[in-house]
Amino acid sequence: MVEPGSDLVAVWEVQLPDGIHLIQFEHGTTSGKRILWIDRKEVMRRDWMFKLVGTETFTLGKSNSPCSIKIEPVGGFNYQYSLEVAGKPYKKFLENQTKIMKTWILPVDGNMYRIVLEKDTLDIWVNGTKVEMAGEFTDDGTETHFTIGNEPACVRAISSGHKRGGIIHSLWVHDVEVPEYTE
Repeated sequence: MVEPGSDLVAVWEVQLPDGIHLIQFEHGTTSGKRILWIDRKEVMRRDWMFKLVGTETFTLGKSNSPCSIKIEPVGGFNYQYSLEVAGKPYKKFLENQTKIMKTWILPVDGNMYRIVLEKDTLDIWVNGTKVEMAGEFTDDGTETHFTIGNEPACVRAISSGHKRGGIIHSLWVHDVEVPEYTE
């Protein structure tokens, strides 16, 4: 497997519902080379670029989230590299993701699973794949049923009882609550 070389200038991790994606960017300021790696695979290469500043655009993940890397001069032959995801600066995007996604990581039948609930769409992803779900109303709120491997699971949504608290989502497997994973 080929790895990024000595011109590696920036690395970001982007959490999307289908998983955590590793973005690596190489910029050869003497050769004019630009190489973009996503999840350790080379996805773009430009050699002998005479303009050392600019923007590289690409999509990320199963949702094809639009991304761009901006290359800007900061004096002399030094450059600043910034990532935008879905039109938001990287830091703002990360803050937004923690508000709209809940993540759990747990072992089931000897395998590790990453479960993600997209709170804005109510989609559930198991190890990067959107799963079939069945919802039902309960006395306390709702339960969304699905499977992890061959095991039944559900996400329960109940009111926090406070206007600012909103809705509390929790994952249950075999009637045991799974603690949320914070990345």
